[in-house]
Amino acid sequence: MKRIPHTFTIVFALIVFAAVLTWIVPAGEYVRQSVDGREVVVSDSYHRVDAAPQTWQIFSAFFNGFVDKADIIVFILMVGGAFWILNNSHAIDVGVMAFLRRVQRLSRFKLIRKLGVENIIITLVMVMFSLFGAIFGMSEETIAFVVVFIPLAISMGYDSIVGVCMCYVAAHVGFAGAMLNPFTIGIAQGIAGIPLFSGLEYRFFCWVVLTVIGISFVLWYAHRVKAVPERSPVHKIDDYWRERIQSSDQANLSSRQILILLLLLLTIVALVVGVLKFGWYIAEISALFLAMGIIAGILDRQSADNIAKLFLAGCKDILSAALVVGLASGIIFILKDGHVIDTLLYGLTRSLAQTGEVASLAVMYLFQTLLNVIMPSGSAKAALTMPIMTQFADLIDISRQTTVLAFQFGDGFTNMITPTSGVLIGVLGMAKIPYGTWFRWVWKFILALVLIGFLLLLPTLWLTLPGF
Repeated sequence: MKRIPHTFTIVFALIVFAAVLTWIVPAGEYVRQSVDGREVVVSDSYHRVDAAPQTWQIFSAFFNGFVDKADIIVFILMVGGAFWILNNSHAIDVGVMAFLRRVQRLSRFKLIRKLGVENIIITLVMVMFSLFGAIFGMSEETIAFVVVFIPLAISMGYDSIVGVCMCYVAAHVGFAGAMLNPFTIGIAQGIAGIPLFSGLEYRFFCWVVLTVIGISFVLWYAHRVKAVPERSPVHKIDDYWRERIQSSDQANLSSRQILILLLLLLTIVALVVGVLKFGWYIAEISALFLAMGIIAGILDRQSADNIAKLFLAGCKDILSAALVVGLASGIIFILKDGHVIDTLLYGLTRSLAQTGEVASLAVMYLFQTLLNVIMPSGSAKAALTMPIMTQFADLIDISRQTTVLAFQFGDGFTNMITPTSGVLIGVLGMAKIPYGTWFRWVWKFILALVLIGFLLLLPTLWLTLPGF
């Protein structure tokens, strides 16, 4: 078996490749203007500019990426430090084992025994996180849940990949099939000039289909891993998690650990309420988890000095993941400073006017999917592409709702595989899963989702659907 390159090696190679493109692709830009507080592209404004081939900038890209993604990097460090304090109490590990012992008692019921307790747990958790992704665009928040669900998955006989799927993959499948996500659907429909969150009925159908497929795939994989643990590509890597929970297998929850688990539950509830009702984002969520970590240390009867040392130990443990986020963001800076992103956009969109209805939709969808690899921000991509895509849709007689749906699917699926996604890199860092290992495991699943997404787009061309 060939050794998988280190994540840093893979991402730096992509930075070098992006720099090579700036020497090959002609430099060009669109004119942009501010509309309702958002920067949008002015149609027919593409023009050539002086070339700016990138050379030594491949080294400064790391710094620029670090500055650009400082919010996510600090978020990762604060969450890592906070959970290190909480994990020092072993409350999660012991709580997971106590939960499983209680749930196993439900096996005395014939129906539950037939369905499988573990299958029910995975399904319910994934449905919940898929809803979070579909309704309010949960993404960065999943980083904090990884350390909760990986011990649960391993305790049930699975691996860390199943734990990541229960929260991160579920949320991003829901994100792709979003019904009310204000960060993608809201912005895209607003720019397209159609009623906000219209077409909800068909989007709900798409969400159900994608969620069922996601859960089915994870359950199939989980069953294979449980039957033969060595099939897991992270079997040896998961020794880290198995050693953590092994000492907690027969332990009983102490009163302090119960209080800490209640604190964790209260934190999760506050996170959901804060995001949904008060529009919290990374700054508020980071502060929430920092407060949780400090209070957990106090409940665990740690001194102030020990709490500080535990926090720094957690930051040190997760530092490599934080650094990769900055490095991956550097890819975008190379392409942006080399003035080639708009040229790639211009070249791809011109092809849409020269194809048939189905082929145009396929090219539009493929374009949004590929663009997401170099521009993982859904809001930024909506502001960049929707003004142009909606005009092409009008020319080739495709509804603007279909254009928004193509953007939605194209923006969602590849988030789970692109190394330019700071959230993905942060999640993998928390889970101790190398990017190369994750890529090799997930690429077939992502390809299947992309194909299914196209099949879900096709009915919008011929059927009269609500809102379309």
